[in-house]
Amino acid sequence: MSGFAPDRYTPAMQSDAHSVLQHVFGYHQFRGEQQAIIDTLVNGDDALVLMPTGGGKSLCYQIPALVRHGTGVVISPLIALMQDQVDALKALGVKAGFLNSTLNFEQVRALEDALLNGELDMLYIAPERLIQPRTLSLLQQADIALFAIDEAHCVSQWGHDFRNDYLQLSLLHREFPTVPRIALTATADQRTRTEIAERLDLSQARHFVSSFDRPNIQYRIERKDGARNQLLRFIRTEHSSDAGIVYCLSRNKVETVADWLCQQGIRALPYHAGLAPQVRETHQQRFLREDGIVMVATIAFGMGIDKPDVRFVAHLDLPKSIESYYQETGRAGRDGEPATAWMAYGLEDAIKLKQMLAQSSGSEQHKRNENQRLEAMLGLCEVTHCRRQALLHYFDETLDAPCGNCDTCLTPPETFDASVAAQKALSCVFRTGQRFGVSHLVDVLTGNRSDKVASAGHDHVSTWNIGSEFSASQWKSIYRQLVARGLLSVDMNGYGALKLTETCRPYLRGEQPLHLRKELARAKKATTRKSQAHIADADRTLWEALRACRKRLAEEEGVPPYVVFHDATLMDMLAIRPRNRQEMAAVSGVGDRKLERYGDEFLAVLNDSDAPTGVAETAGPDSNDILALALANMRPADIARQQGVNEQTVYRELSQLVVGNQLSLEQALGISDVEIGIIQDALLSQPNLAEDTFSYRQLREYLADDWPTGVLHCVRQAILAAQ
Repeated sequence: MSGFAPDRYTPAMQSDAHSVLQHVFGYHQFRGEQQAIIDTLVNGDDALVLMPTGGGKSLCYQIPALVRHGTGVVISPLIALMQDQVDALKALGVKAGFLNSTLNFEQVRALEDALLNGELDMLYIAPERLIQPRTLSLLQQADIALFAIDEAHCVSQWGHDFRNDYLQLSLLHREFPTVPRIALTATADQRTRTEIAERLDLSQARHFVSSFDRPNIQYRIERKDGARNQLLRFIRTEHSSDAGIVYCLSRNKVETVADWLCQQGIRALPYHAGLAPQVRETHQQRFLREDGIVMVATIAFGMGIDKPDVRFVAHLDLPKSIESYYQETGRAGRDGEPATAWMAYGLEDAIKLKQMLAQSSGSEQHKRNENQRLEAMLGLCEVTHCRRQALLHYFDETLDAPCGNCDTCLTPPETFDASVAAQKALSCVFRTGQRFGVSHLVDVLTGNRSDKVASAGHDHVSTWNIGSEFSASQWKSIYRQLVARGLLSVDMNGYGALKLTETCRPYLRGEQPLHLRKELARAKKATTRKSQAHIADADRTLWEALRACRKRLAEEEGVPPYVVFHDATLMDMLAIRPRNRQEMAAVSGVGDRKLERYGDEFLAVLNDSDAPTGVAETAGPDSNDILALALANMRPADIARQQGVNEQTVYRELSQLVVGNQLSLEQALGISDVEIGIIQDALLSQPNLAEDTFSYRQLREYLADDWPTGVLHCVRQAILAAQ
């Protein structure tokens, strides 16, 4: 591990992946299949890893690269993000660098010398750079620990992020047959995984497929009804001052929406391929390094973005596939904290995408594949059951019970028997010759004698004015759902005309019942809380002080704030309230290098806040005193007042006494056995209970009662100690 000082990192640590996890990255438990993946690479074998965004993919190759002898080489498609990835590693004490076109001759030479001299732990290279003969010759002279191929779905020629340079990466197997390789992606169905293995010559690689579920993301889709104002209301109500991404289909729409949001007081920036490279780079860096920036972008923005505190992703236009939707929404909540995936959707979106597809230069087979994907996306928009279950089902994954954290679970949509309505809607399509779009059909059904209706003579067809029981908006919703269910298709050669499909026959004849979502006059009030509602009012001042400290240190070092510490780490500081370096080392995300570099700065903030008289706690309260007071049935809040310390400090001491079997939970917390049982059941329902991604905020939302974090912490520690 060439990047570390020998007096701090022993040979034993270098061969121990868990030690690297703890001492370098500051985490105490592996997540999911991380350890199995790491062991595979450390042993010299290949791996193909499918893991959702925020699932910890980077550690799967970073730790083996540090454990194995030599330099880990990471192939990444986005040059613009390499600097931040390298900065983040350097902040951990890892010797990292990147080799791309932004470096001058002297910088390239210095980096190459460092590689050949064994002075680099990690090297990032763009695929187009790696396949150059000079680069391959350089790597053949170096000691390579492994190759990591990030965003491996870029190798798929029918995928949405295809990059031609990726097709040549199979040469790594030929040129470096003894070096283990790992290919990683956050979105890939079985067909794509097979293609990745074939094109990268990874036929012998072990496959690791993690769950697609991102439980911290709340999925919500609503019909368009003044989409820009809907977006503004969503941001102001739920994500004021939060970082977020708004996706639009066209470059023009990106710029107009960004300008409009700025006029409304939102700090928004545009991003699309038509902007000058310098402008794109400036906007991207502002998004990464400043708090509360909303990026309005085409899908040109996002792949590889490693910003953990994106609290929402919004779509003002329909994504072209569920794969695209999943990947784009996955850029929210990478830190494991609650985030929202919000979308406003209308049938006009589907028509526009179908028109673009019809006009594209792809093969007929490609167009059919893409159309199938679009139909699946429409279906996801119109489901009436748990949206997360439908999303996971698309990826061949089963969620046994409704998630309770999507719009269809939180506010179940009303449905109605639409059998007769569907007959009328389908009949109207037939009677008008299958040559007209939704607006015309609705005019016929509702008896609106427009010039177009009159000229076509459709005020005399049998379906004229037979649909007065529904409003125009409701009929549009019915047509939208019939398209989503495949009963109608959109004829692109007919400029968006609706046509009957074979599937519709039993419904048209009234042989099969149909239930559809009831269109409500107005969207229901959002059910999510503001993003920082989990910060108690009493902790708000300290929270802002910790954020201010982080921002100052980040600005001094010229790095994004999350490179110093993630929000999740600051929240853990709030929960634990460390008083010294030893206790700070127990905070998730605080490794040895960051403890040395930043520990005292944050301890000063925490201790200044803890002390009731403005004087920092030094030795802290006497645990024997706290034990005696707890045994005397004094409540934690009263103990804190008597001892002159912060209440959270008392809870921390109580948890240690419980783990040491000196106190029972009932004695420590002063609550009943039944209440403790409720908390225990809630904790045991959390799949990441023992992991560093565990969130007390999510647990508190799960529980009906607003228990203090200290109570939850004590019970959790007792469970973990017993396991």
